[in-house]
Amino acid sequence: MSYSPSASWSNSQTAKTQAVSTPEQLSNNDLVLRCQEGVHPDRAAFTELLRRHQSHVEKILYHLAPDWQDRADLAQEVWIRVYRNINRLKDPVKFRGWLSRIATNLFYDELRKRKRVRPPISLDAPRTVEDGEMDWDIAADRPGPDEDLSTREFYDQLREAIADLPEVFRTTIVLREIDGMAYEEIAEITGVSLGTVKSRIARARQRLQVQLQDYLNS
Repeated sequence: MSYSPSASWSNSQTAKTQAVSTPEQLSNNDLVLRCQEGVHPDRAAFTELLRRHQSHVEKILYHLAPDWQDRADLAQEVWIRVYRNINRLKDPVKFRGWLSRIATNLFYDELRKRKRVRPPISLDAPRTVEDGEMDWDIAADRPGPDEDLSTREFYDQLREAIADLPEVFRTTIVLREIDGMAYEEIAEITGVSLGTVKSRIARARQRLQVQLQDYLNS
């Protein structure tokens, strides 16, 4: 029986490659690339992406809609959209930001269908600080039962004002104020310059302040 060192080395390398390329050991970038290889995303790779980023989706939806009882259904819909559209993601490195935008846009799609529900977000009243920026503190608890009518009206107007922002402004302001991302990180995710990110955030805040001026002055 002949022995082939080259064949043995080849088999060893193949086994080593297969061992290294299990979904758990792949980077996010490689997982996305694997999902983009076929007509449908690779199931194991997609499952690993979901496992790694499910808490991120839940965090975004919780901050946007702390009072909604169907956040789990929304999170499931986020991943359905990811599954259907992952081939459209041109830069796998930006998967997390792309995922954030899908979750954010889904929320606002749902928000438009729920015009008469209670405000899904609870934010302290926007205010101007020394550097000219709006300082928002996200409240983790739902508004109390003694919340007065004017406050509830303000939340309703704030909700609708954010929903009415152009998508590029809405996405940027949510990534900054809800997801807590740094300007540099938002610039990398959205593929625009740092100056453009700062400009969009400033203009979004300005639009919100204009729309909410009556409530801020009361």
